[in-house]
Amino acid sequence: MTLFNISFLTITLWDVVDIFLVAFIFYKLLQMLRGTRAVPMILGLLILFLLAFMAQIFQLGTLRWLIENFQAVWLIAFVIIFQPELRRILVILGQGRIVRYFLKVEEPQVVDEVCTAVERMSRKGIGALIVLVREVGLKGIVETGVKMEAELSSSLLETIFFPKSPLHDGAVVIQNGLIVAASCLLPLNQSRRLEPGLGTRHRAAVGMSEESDAVVVVVSEETSIVSLAVGGRLVRNLDASSLREQLILLFGPHPTADETMPQVATT
Repeated sequence: MTLFNISFLTITLWDVVDIFLVAFIFYKLLQMLRGTRAVPMILGLLILFLLAFMAQIFQLGTLRWLIENFQAVWLIAFVIIFQPELRRILVILGQGRIVRYFLKVEEPQVVDEVCTAVERMSRKGIGALIVLVREVGLKGIVETGVKMEAELSSSLLETIFFPKSPLHDGAVVIQNGLIVAASCLLPLNQSRRLEPGLGTRHRAAVGMSEESDAVVVVVSEETSIVSLAVGGRLVRNLDASSLREQLILLFGPHPTADETMPQVATT
């Protein structure tokens, strides 16, 4: 379908869609590469392309011959130079919402890393509050803490919640396989039906699970007991295997743990 004409050019609807798609792709690529060492290298490549364009326009034979002879190895050099950045882009694409909806590619790794960290922290008596985002975004919660956007690992979780760490107070928010923020403030549950001995971490976990579909894991600093909050319900006294089982149910292709979780301490 023709939209309009510019001189001898005919602009169709698909041309507009094509331009917007290319612009969006470049925009997202720049977002992914922002702050990395790839930015100055991209500028260097742009200079080379500019030189090639000038050599073509001004008929600079020697420069054009030199650039044309290097064209054969440019693609290989591009892959080698940008290998870390290309890998990062592929990982981000593989963790996209659409891919995750069909394949659920990141949940097993997230569950393993979280369970490993929780088991170690429980054994050491280190308190923790971990929020696992599902469908409902938690931008408001993330903004209350310190943004990280760091790749999830059990070691990093332990480091964050180490008592002398400046980020150990508050919650860690995990989304798409990344620790997006730490030291976040969660809404507290005000119900008196929670067990009297439960502290601020447990009330925050239940409060967060009431206001969103997030899954919240708690490690008690006083008792080392591991608890899980989802849908306003709190399950306590979980070991590593039972925690992993519940998380796999919650993040599987057909989440069922909301309905099957044992109701040990409820609001």
